[in-house]
Amino acid sequence: MILVVFAHPYPDRSRVGARLLSAAGDVDGVVVRSLYDLYPAFDIDVPAEQELLLQAKGLVLQHPIYWYSVPGLLKHWMDKVLVRGFAYGDRFALSGKRLLWAPSTGGDERAYSEHGVHGRPFADYAPPIEQLARFCKMEWLPPFVVRAAHRISDSELEQHCADYRRLLQELGS
Repeated sequence: MILVVFAHPYPDRSRVGARLLSAAGDVDGVVVRSLYDLYPAFDIDVPAEQELLLQAKGLVLQHPIYWYSVPGLLKHWMDKVLVRGFAYGDRFALSGKRLLWAPSTGGDERAYSEHGVHGRPFADYAPPIEQLARFCKMEWLPPFVVRAAHRISDSELEQHCADYRRLLQELGS
């Protein structure tokens, strides 16, 4: 089973997120957890989330970039679920599992460049998530980034969906 943890504070306004989730739903063995639907009051069922992680071969963190990081509820999920004694410390329950980071950005490649509005390449924002994988002894996979989410064409988005679906199938095999 591949666990897709989806975190978008406004999922009904997310064209890219919705289409990627639809693509993920077509893949056998994928379980989607939409955090803002499940936990609108941020009251996370930690045992249920940890049990799903134990069953999963791989974890996908799918979300839009919010202030160069993850949305608040995903950070809260990490803080509550990936605790000492489960994800690290004297127990590494996620050891050997694969982690795929699947963020979407409003900015395109130019925006995430030395001379762009963000002043840095997008890869400079990956280390906290990559370190999460390393600290929990997970296998870090190259991120699957959908850029310019507000402006990409339907055909470009369909290609991203096909690529995402294929990547999830490979992750589950």
